Amino acid sequence: MRIALLSIGLLLLTLPSALNAQESYDPHPDSIKQDGVPEGKVEGPFTWHSEIYPGTVREYWVYVPAQYDASNPTPLFVVQDGLGLANQWKLPIVLDNLIHQGDVPAQIGIFIGHGQVPPTNENAQPRFNRSFEYDSLGDRYARFLLKEILPEVSKTYNLSTDPNDRAIAGTSSGAICAFNVAWTRPNEFRRVLSTIGTYVDLRGGGAFPTLIRKFEPKPIRVFLQDGSNDLDLYAGSWWNANQTMLSALNFAGYDVTHAWGEGGHNNKHSASIIPDALRWLWRDYPDPIKAGVAPKRRTDILIPGEDWELVSDGHLGQSGLAVNGRGEVFFSAAESGSIHKIAIDGTVSSVVDTGTRIDGIAFGPDGKLYTCQNDQKQIIRYDEKGTSEVVVDDTSSAKIIVLNDGTVYFTDPLSHCVWQVQNGSEKVLAKAFPDASPYEIAASPDQSFLTVTDSLAFTTHSSLRNSDGSLAHWQEYGLLERVDGVEGTPANPVISAALDIAVDTEGRMYVVTSLGIQVLDPLGRVHLILNKPQSGVIQGITFGGPDHDRLYVSSRNQIYSRRIKAKGVHAWDTPVSPPKPGL
Repeated sequence: MRIALLSIGLLLLTLPSALNAQESYDPHPDSIKQDGVPEGKVEGPFTWHSEIYPGTVREYWVYVPAQYDASNPTPLFVVQDGLGLANQWKLPIVLDNLIHQGDVPAQIGIFIGHGQVPPTNENAQPRFNRSFEYDSLGDRYARFLLKEILPEVSKTYNLSTDPNDRAIAGTSSGAICAFNVAWTRPNEFRRVLSTIGTYVDLRGGGAFPTLIRKFEPKPIRVFLQDGSNDLDLYAGSWWNANQTMLSALNFAGYDVTHAWGEGGHNNKHSASIIPDALRWLWRDYPDPIKAGVAPKRRTDILIPGEDWELVSDGHLGQSGLAVNGRGEVFFSAAESGSIHKIAIDGTVSSVVDTGTRIDGIAFGPDGKLYTCQNDQKQIIRYDEKGTSEVVVDDTSSAKIIVLNDGTVYFTDPLSHCVWQVQNGSEKVLAKAFPDASPYEIAASPDQSFLTVTDSLAFTTHSSLRNSDGSLAHWQEYGLLERVDGVEGTPANPVISAALDIAVDTEGRMYVVTSLGIQVLDPLGRVHLILNKPQSGVIQGITFGGPDHDRLYVSSRNQIYSRRIKAKGVHAWDTPVSPPKPGL
């Protein structure tokens, strides 16, 4: 396949140098029908009734190139706002020409409209779902495409499931929707065409530049277009927002380019450059699009080329991770009541079978594994031989830590309390949270402070630990990033799901949330967000390995790990003094 190599300078030279009052643009030669070019066909409209967006009805069309070969998986191009936008961009003609020239691969186009909920009264307006579907953050629209539309089209056409073979595009709210789909599902879509994108605060889209800067880079290629006379309304300036998006994408190391003009909030400018934009998006195909490398960050823990690796699979309902002094990682399969060990060589073995549900687990300085067993209303610890001993009886518990001096703390979301264990088995109230549900608990490297998460909120709480083990001066401290609509727990898909914490020698806290693994500096600010290994909820996190420089996470029925430029500290170990943080 011949792929046109188009430099950014050449692309910009093809754009109009000035715009008159009517924003007149000459049509691009590849937007005009050409002799001898095989013509694809546009089928539809087809009607779709959604379950993810209940009650909505929409139409979609399918472009099938003349070169379509049903025996091979075919690349895919999804466009929001249906055939109307596709015709404004002259996409059927453009795709015919570019495919024939060999500048883009033969691809199926899905031109899909936004949903509407029809009224029962013929004189009433429907509920227009466009802004809700397109402007909202989170993965709901991605799930709609992946679970409803693509499977339906796949019944007729052989669609590629390779994310490198998938592009998605839109204009205005459809543009932020296209970017959001690739952002939340880079394992499904990796090429984004965004024109006059609505990266403003209609429904939280203004957060994207900050999220882009904080997240580790994702394997996405982005083309941005906008004009200096775009909208400037209550939600923000479209022109400024698109430039801020470009700045953020460049900062984070993305493969991104742009076409700026002087136009307003319309598709005239974009229609004149669509062929060149598509050439740029598909350049070097089929070489895979890879995540970029950001310049050095203040929190510089990423290792280029290091990503999540699957360690273990098939254990139902992991709920906790713990590590011993050798760096061996233990995890509990909550529903089966078994505890497993991941040895240094990666082998997995069962060490304890309790026969009852296990929630939080943690090692103590005595080398014993402490477990929260709510079905038994007990906290039980095990030695290396599997011999058990009841630590606390008649109690509810979720997460537990044991400090180097032997002090035990555990959380109880049901009573909204954090408890301390004294005299070996007596629980004493450490702190009550009448309006919160304390869940995970962690200690600072010097063990002077404790941090507690609230799985229903987006803050962490910090407390000074007095010399006698009592807790004082509680306050909200860490502020977690949030995005509504991210697929979280089955019971609540939009909670923070802050289910576990790991701590490194610098005093940074790695908080697992529905958004990703949020790395907070000692001042409680999110510096970096690590991508989740897959879209599901993460239940546990810890540092492990012989050098304690590998992060381990449990997610659904799987355990993953990755190496980073940081070393973990554990509550059972000797306290260490972290460096003073940058204020």
